[in-house]
Amino acid sequence: MDENSEVHTQFFDAYARALLDRDAAAITDHYAVPALIEFPGQRMLVTDAEQTKSFFESAFEQYEKVTDVDVVVTVAASTGHSIWADVTWKYQGGAPDERNMYQLVRTDAGWKNAVLTPLELG
Repeated sequence: MDENSEVHTQFFDAYARALLDRDAAAITDHYAVPALIEFPGQRMLVTDAEQTKSFFESAFEQYEKVTDVDVVVTVAASTGHSIWADVTWKYQGGAPDERNMYQLVRTDAGWKNAVLTPLELG
């Protein structure tokens, strides 16, 4: 299995399902601790998994009408311990599309997101 397929099947398929289910605990399981969530005007250094859970619980309202999502994953770079994935989320049902760069790190429990950075769509 190539790294793009591995990341897609082992991380983003399960992550997308957790997002669609609005399952904050399952989403949180996809994040490393420590981690960094970097949005314009909002930087969150994650030192406890509860922070990630609270962050996503507070964001669920903006995805309320989303019924499905198409996920386009492109591996931008990789090493034995990290994968940088450029991911476009195309939401069906009302939320604006998003594009993020994820730095995934290999842990004993599988791939976890260590850094989330938004990118321009395009």
